[in-house]
Amino acid sequence: MESAIALTRFYHPLLTGSYSHHLRSLSLFNSTPIFPKLSSVKYPFATISPARFIVTASSSPLSPSTTVAESQGLEQIKSVPTKPIEGQKTGTSGLRKKVKVFMQENYLANWIQALFNSLPPEDFKNGLLVLGGDGRYFNKEASQIIIKIAAGNGVGKILVGKDGIMSTPAVSAVIRKREANGGFIMSASHNPGGPDYDWGIKISEIKIADIPDVDLSQLGVTKYGNFSVEVVDPVADYLELMENVFDFSLIRSLISRPDFRFTFDAMHAVTGAYAKPIFVDKLGASLESIANGEPLEDFGHGHPDPNLTYAKDLVNILYGENGPDFGAASDGDGDRNMILGRRFFVTPSDSVAIIAANAQDAIPYFQSGPKGLARSMPTSGSLDRVAQKLNLPFYEVPTGWKFFSNLMDAGKLSICGEESFGTGSDHIREKDGIWAVLAWLSILANRNKDKRSGEKLVSVADVVTEHWATYGRNFFSRYDYEECESEGANKMIEYLRDLISKSKAGDKFGSLVGSYVLDFADDFTYTDPVDESVASKQGVRVVFSDGSRIIFRLSGTGSAGATVRIYIEQFELDVSKHDMDAQIALKPLIDLALSVSKLKDFTGREKPTVIT
Repeated sequence: MESAIALTRFYHPLLTGSYSHHLRSLSLFNSTPIFPKLSSVKYPFATISPARFIVTASSSPLSPSTTVAESQGLEQIKSVPTKPIEGQKTGTSGLRKKVKVFMQENYLANWIQALFNSLPPEDFKNGLLVLGGDGRYFNKEASQIIIKIAAGNGVGKILVGKDGIMSTPAVSAVIRKREANGGFIMSASHNPGGPDYDWGIKISEIKIADIPDVDLSQLGVTKYGNFSVEVVDPVADYLELMENVFDFSLIRSLISRPDFRFTFDAMHAVTGAYAKPIFVDKLGASLESIANGEPLEDFGHGHPDPNLTYAKDLVNILYGENGPDFGAASDGDGDRNMILGRRFFVTPSDSVAIIAANAQDAIPYFQSGPKGLARSMPTSGSLDRVAQKLNLPFYEVPTGWKFFSNLMDAGKLSICGEESFGTGSDHIREKDGIWAVLAWLSILANRNKDKRSGEKLVSVADVVTEHWATYGRNFFSRYDYEECESEGANKMIEYLRDLISKSKAGDKFGSLVGSYVLDFADDFTYTDPVDESVASKQGVRVVFSDGSRIIFRLSGTGSAGATVRIYIEQFELDVSKHDMDAQIALKPLIDLALSVSKLKDFTGREKPTVIT
């Protein structure tokens, strides 16, 4: 199966929300050669030549092992002619292509230069930018390109994570703490990594400084005239923020209990750099509780997407005999999460609802209560009921974190989430995998703080089933059909749009007369309450009179073909039915969704790639 290579987002706080450009790409074939290091290549847009350095004592509060390298001055800025490249159009989360495409002449450089071209010079000239990534293949080389183009465009300083590593949530935290102008994130999120897989980087000429590569393996500052690069600890600022958000002593009291066992799977991705400092060193978990904790360029040949399919090893551990009490995983760049209890999976829709319901009691950051709650449109209505009970403002937005960010920047929103395993809050205005794990540990620690040794602990399953008893259960599932032929997928969506345009309230769907009675059907449109911008055609919704929903949309997170996603939801208030398996409870609706959409006819697909 063909996959992608990398993503970079550019965060600019002066633009709408956490405004971001992404570019993701995939390598063409497994035979893609390993490209030589930048230092030995003459790129079409820059000649990398040596410079002389003077090593001096650091005047900044760096660790004793760091140094400051002073150059004789910034080398000549070159303006290299180029032209726009076909296909560099962003989707919901960015643009993704094959790795080999990303490494074509000027491809990466064009995109970075375009970002600078799109901003007023005063927003970055002599300013501070942050650079980090998930450690996947090509990130180190891309870091050097971004640094040189930033210097060529007049940026004053770049903060870059050691070895080019910094999780997406950490980049956001550093930007806010250091009051940076913005930042770049090199990641393809939850997509595979390696020379044959994904990368991304979330115009008339390219301006690039003729300076040597920066040593990203050593903390410290390197100066070239008025431009400087500081290699920073990627964990420090983020860890400090987490200690301010959560009660670490409370969490430690749970994790250090001999009758509580914890497992975190970093999936050989960026959170491996954060797991030991946070869970082991600060919270007292055993080193053995961290699985796949070393970040690797190819993610250990795995697919760093924390779901029941791609995090199967963790699922097997939690569902095995005498499994741990709590398990969690995060994705490639650290902004997604999966939560598990012993023999129990917490859906992302339930997870955000339960975090919101318990936030004020269990998390110091929310001691005054959340400002508001929000979910993406396809996410189940679990969070809606929490907002209603807590009398909080509630928002239903299109898929795409920028819609949440706009609300958070306006002070309208505190906690939000997506069914695609993204959960977050206004502590950084970004989805945050480790934050979600710490939130769950806080809830469990709070529920068990008075439990003596030997007493039965409140489990993940207990927390969820108690929530269902209070609010009702939203049975929910998502069917993903990855890398479908785009033509057939688009025709299916057009067919559905035509179908709903002819439907009306009271129409009956299903094999049995009256099985499902239509309340309404539409193609979701959202008007932003902050800037009044309108987002249309965000997903075909079919909503029935009993609250059941079927949603169809094409995902913007794939790198080849189209990903068709079908979301199925049914609300159940009867406690006696809450223990049903979701696939069994939803089977009539799933069958109806496949029949109504004619998915097999349009795409040729018999089965989904992933079921969540």
